[in-house]
Amino acid sequence: MYRRRLSPPQQSFFLLGPRGTGKSTWLRTNFPDAHVIDLLSEEHYQRLLAQPGRFADELRAVEPGRWVVVDEVQRLPALLNEVHRFGEERKLRFALCGSSARKLKHAGVNLLAGRALPRAMHPFVPEEIGERFDLEPTLRYGLLPIVMDAPKPDETLAAYARLYLKEEIQAEAAVRNLPGFARFLPIAALYHGQAVNISNIAREAGVARTTVAGYLDILEETLLCFRVPGFEAKLRVRERKLPKWYWCDPGIVRAMRGSRGAIVPEERGALFEGLVAQLLRAYRDYAGLCDSIAYWSAETRRTEVDFILTTGNEHVAIEVKSGANVTDKWFAGLRAVGSLAGLRRRIVVYPAGPTLRTEDGIDVMSFAALAQALAGGGL
Repeated sequence: MYRRRLSPPQQSFFLLGPRGTGKSTWLRTNFPDAHVIDLLSEEHYQRLLAQPGRFADELRAVEPGRWVVVDEVQRLPALLNEVHRFGEERKLRFALCGSSARKLKHAGVNLLAGRALPRAMHPFVPEEIGERFDLEPTLRYGLLPIVMDAPKPDETLAAYARLYLKEEIQAEAAVRNLPGFARFLPIAALYHGQAVNISNIAREAGVARTTVAGYLDILEETLLCFRVPGFEAKLRVRERKLPKWYWCDPGIVRAMRGSRGAIVPEERGALFEGLVAQLLRAYRDYAGLCDSIAYWSAETRRTEVDFILTTGNEHVAIEVKSGANVTDKWFAGLRAVGSLAGLRRRIVVYPAGPTLRTEDGIDVMSFAALAQALAGGGL
């Protein structure tokens, strides 16, 4: 059993995260005496779908002040009305777990009016698995608990991709044109780590531009993907405002592309950059690493900084390189952004090697060193 970085809140909360990240296991471990309502159980789901009043009947039998776990709450978001009521009247505390924010976003999550804290469960971070972490297998198979424990990770990832289409998309009727969405997925996976170009994706997938925009929203709302916006500041150069697109796990990226076997050089850079993006995002959610994450791009100089972490008025700039040998070209973007007000630190992250510092104060660290720094309290 791995100890997760996420700490259980003391009040009601939503716990959202992609399928296979270990949400249910974490809930069982941290709330062993909770009353559990599992909507993943088809029998329980169908009973409450037909008779939603049975949910209130079940809650009346729970002792005041006790924890109640509602797993896959997005399947019946109307239940949040009763969650609100019983939280007020009987002081029940709720752990509301789900693998999709789509239905919650469109149907009722605001009913709790801030009474339930938002929490996220991510794929593993290196500190959670300790000595078992290995960068190369991670880039190939990812860090989903359901995949790491599988005897055949490639087959498990392929099944994960099929299950996503069946349970998250088809079952929820999220799209009208399922074949079009299936064509779209591997193309969207090719844009991992790139600025989103909706017109190009639409042309390659053979669907309308507006349809692609909706498909991208679905990937975000089902928690498989996230966007990193362009950084906005009054620098002397023109900044790109298009967001960059990342999948939450390198194994999922490869599964959606249909890639199996060893990593080829053409995909290594994006996979490594995406892994760093996900690591930063996880520590933002788990430990308050920063307020926001953005990227900076100066088209006039053809330079870019992969990530700008902002906390208040201070910034940390991080550039990700997948090569093995440090060269002066690696520092171009970090030097271009050097005039940014409040810039506290500049870092280059690469797969493996010694920790270095340039004469003008840019730190160079391995992925392992970055992960260790984040586990120890941040940057």
